[in-house]
Amino acid sequence: MTNILEKIVQNKKESLIEIKKANSLDVLEKKIKTLSNFLDFKQSITKNKNVSLITEIKKASPSAGVLVKDFNHINIAKMYIDNGATCLSVLTEEKHFLGKLDYIKDIKDKFKIPVLAKDFFIDPYQIALSKSYGCDCVLLIIAALDQKQSDEIYAEALKHNLSVIVEVHDHKEAEKALKYEEALIGINNRNLKTLDISINNTISIFEILKDHKGPLISESGIKDENDARYIFENSGIKNFLIGESLLKSDNPAALMRKFSQITQ
Repeated sequence: MTNILEKIVQNKKESLIEIKKANSLDVLEKKIKTLSNFLDFKQSITKNKNVSLITEIKKASPSAGVLVKDFNHINIAKMYIDNGATCLSVLTEEKHFLGKLDYIKDIKDKFKIPVLAKDFFIDPYQIALSKSYGCDCVLLIIAALDQKQSDEIYAEALKHNLSVIVEVHDHKEAEKALKYEEALIGINNRNLKTLDISINNTISIFEILKDHKGPLISESGIKDENDARYIFENSGIKNFLIGESLLKSDNPAALMRKFSQITQ
């Protein structure tokens, strides 16, 4: 089977060559200084005593194809915000997820809510690039990086006062993630190499991460409130990154309300 993650990372390396030519770090840093709408993503989750929903905006994915035909990121963002989203996750990877960094700028210009730039970060340069569009948090996927890359990208994100979600999928990755003390840790129920899903992955890996001082997030494959409640009851995790189940739902607002009630 083709390793999907390797393919995406290779494409990202190729696209960054052209992006770097068009946007110097100096230009990006100057652009960042003109922005004043940054928010504390991590604190928004930490201070929330109830269920935190990080709701995802994405047009497509390698596993599901096109999710939203009449895609309008502003309308989706408004719907999520109106129904109690704590933060937003915005896909910015262009080739496989049909995302754009411009989506973050558009959303942050219109709404006051913390936004995660959901992409495949393989180069510290991407930190300034993403922040220059207004993001408040970045994603560090352990499976996509070696130790040196992870350390450099994490340090660059903290230098830019961004929150970091360190994403893990197995026990080995979870153990590596513990060193990133300021990070949120996301447990991905989807194997990025095969795209297989099991929500039991969160419960299994929680035992390694339970003493981490930052928030823990369960990501991917959470279809409904029963899945979320199962995760909460078996791990205590009440922070969820949810995308496809909301984007494909006939009534996403009602589903969000059900997710929010699982601890009651």
